[in-house]
Amino acid sequence: MVKKIAIGIIAGFISGLFSTGGGLILVPAFSYFLNLDAVKARATSIMCILPMVITTSFFYAKNNYMDWKIGILCAIGGAIGSYVGSKILNKIPSYILKITFAIFLIYVGLKMIGIL
Repeated sequence: MVKKIAIGIIAGFISGLFSTGGGLILVPAFSYFLNLDAVKARATSIMCILPMVITTSFFYAKNNYMDWKIGILCAIGGAIGSYVGSKILNKIPSYILKITFAIFLIYVGLKMIGIL
């Protein structure tokens, strides 16, 4: 119970600070600390993201940090993409998901520090 709450607190903190936390923090934590399989870890992280997003969005909107036009258009695209992604999730082997996720994180990390 304590481990699960701690994972939530860390993911929420990272979400509020960096606007991320779902896949980046929760999926690896669920997989390696709570021993969930890859598909269940992803599905569970999606459920956990909603309260974090609502809370963070409230404070970002209150401080006028949002570009509403971009946000709404990306949300529409995100809804379509998440529908397609969730439909093909069960068709991809777990090890491929892990490899793809790791490559994505490495790519984004290198891009953020300016190497790529």
